[in-house]
Amino acid sequence: MQPALEVLFVDDDAAMRQSVEQYLRLSGFRLTAVPGAAAALERLTPDYPGILVSDLKMPGMDGRELLDRVRTIDAELPVVMITGHGDVETAVEMMRRGAYDFIEKPFDPARFSDTLTRASEKRRLVMENRALRSAISDRTLSGRIIGTSQAAQRLRAAVTEIAATDVGVVLVGETGVGKDLVARSIHEASRRASGNFVAVNCAAIPESMVESELFGHEQGAFTGAARAREGKIEHADGGTLFLDEIESMPLAMQAKLLRALQEHAVERLGSNRTINVDLRTVAAAKGDLSQAGRSGAFRSDLFYRIAVVELHIPPLRERAEDILLLFEHFAAQAAETHGREPKPLAQETASALLAHDWPGNVRELRNAAERYVLGFSGAVDVAFGRPSPTNGKGQPLSSRVEAFERSLIERSLAEADGSIAEVMADLGIPRRTLNEKMARYGLSRLRSSPIDQQDSAD
Repeated sequence: MQPALEVLFVDDDAAMRQSVEQYLRLSGFRLTAVPGAAAALERLTPDYPGILVSDLKMPGMDGRELLDRVRTIDAELPVVMITGHGDVETAVEMMRRGAYDFIEKPFDPARFSDTLTRASEKRRLVMENRALRSAISDRTLSGRIIGTSQAAQRLRAAVTEIAATDVGVVLVGETGVGKDLVARSIHEASRRASGNFVAVNCAAIPESMVESELFGHEQGAFTGAARAREGKIEHADGGTLFLDEIESMPLAMQAKLLRALQEHAVERLGSNRTINVDLRTVAAAKGDLSQAGRSGAFRSDLFYRIAVVELHIPPLRERAEDILLLFEHFAAQAAETHGREPKPLAQETASALLAHDWPGNVRELRNAAERYVLGFSGAVDVAFGRPSPTNGKGQPLSSRVEAFERSLIERSLAEADGSIAEVMADLGIPRRTLNEKMARYGLSRLRSSPIDQQDSAD
């Protein structure tokens, strides 16, 4: 059941307040009417869930000043101005000050109601977006590892434990799972966070330039070396060196890297001077480096040097519970980047997202979210509720149903700000059933404590 739309109405005319109150209540709005700006400001906070409608001409603080004050409280709170003395110049001024709309008395009731409905919907989307960001913040490590699934929780715990040490780490995972984000999370949670995080894509550097990129060079070391340049290893001194797709590094360069890591020192091309370095290495690979070492495709001695700890990053299909949270996070980012209004996620679209097997993992999901926000279609139409031919591959029906049920409960909890009663009404289930499902999925009330003993006993 959709909650009533909240409206705070300000007008010094008692007859107008009574007339508007009667009409809006019959139209399904929940109205609070006050006689002046001071009384309105007492009720407004950044968390106010509704909109403000104010008369322009009022004794004391008028509508202009009230609008300016409201903008300092919450610039995203829609304010609709009304007046019996309107003109084009005044309307333009109000819109420039940040008003959502400007309506002249006597106003058409249908237009008035429609304006308030649209303003209320905008406010609802803003509040949902804020709740989502809060939920994401509560569920992230350094704002990066997003998810509430057991796989995501285990990954966060592993990153926290690894970051407390200073050992070499190898991240193993499919393309698009977010190995670079995990590497940065390890860096940011470690004692080296104040140092540089230097990422090197080993597959993207031409073989002829690998040594110069890693070790640097002196002026005149080779044709085109017009000035001295420090290498990536030297630049990472005091911080973290992230070697992405390290399996692509030429074998000859692997030997030089091994020596540098063992001796904690580098020599620039064209120089005999040794430069000491103190850094941590985090490497990433798509496949099994130990197997590559046994086959001769990768140096085993380098593997044992960098892989004190080996961490496997789960693919998205193994953490289906996180798909909707991740999708909404990426959609919110895309909406902000492109200046679009956040779009509510329809149930049909949510079902299609959960049914897709996501071979491109988080990277593919991010692209789908951006297309969804922009209204574009693409090779994977899952973001628009049109399942791709691979939907459901490798996922039992029971797992997909549970993931969808969990996501619906979690979304409802976020929208209700943790109110169990509102979630019960929204989902149409009794308290005991809701408690059991929340316990099964490890859910807790947003912005509150986990399910308390009283709720569990009901």
